Amino acid sequence: MRLTKKEFFSMKQDQKGLTLIESMMVVALIGILATIAIPPAFRLYEDSQARAQVTEALDLLGRVKSPVAAFYSDKGRWPTSEEFDNLVPARTGKYVASLTPESREKGFEVIAKFRNTGVSPALVTEGSGRTLVLATANGKEWFCNDNTDPVSGIPDLVPGNVLPQHRPSSCK
Repeated sequence: MRLTKKEFFSMKQDQKGLTLIESMMVVALIGILATIAIPPAFRLYEDSQARAQVTEALDLLGRVKSPVAAFYSDKGRWPTSEEFDNLVPARTGKYVASLTPESREKGFEVIAKFRNTGVSPALVTEGSGRTLVLATANGKEWFCNDNTDPVSGIPDLVPGNVLPQHRPSSCK
């Protein structure tokens, strides 16, 4: 059967829009793509949220360096908890529950503990906030989180447990 040009074009004009089956297939395809794409996108969002909240802890820890180093330089020892309270007035934040000083045999560390509510789920483990640690052996060089190397770090350091993907590059 041979169609004329006029018949061919008139046949094309008769079909307008999608059939019900075609529409259902389009909706199903969009649903499948959304199911595949949403979880990784949500994970990326949570990771970026956690990184932003870790920045607050790093800022609070950064404010500790100068007063503690000056104290060590003046007195030749690390501050006690009470002295640390006087040196560092800002010890909490929106996401950070506390800053806790710890004197070590070969240095000093400050532990930033995250709140267990109101933070990214990535900053909570087993119902408790994760920790980020700043430590020094001499008051001049500061290590972030987990440098327990006996040569370049603090051997008896209690490392923090913030996941590596949430730490800033200076803490990896």
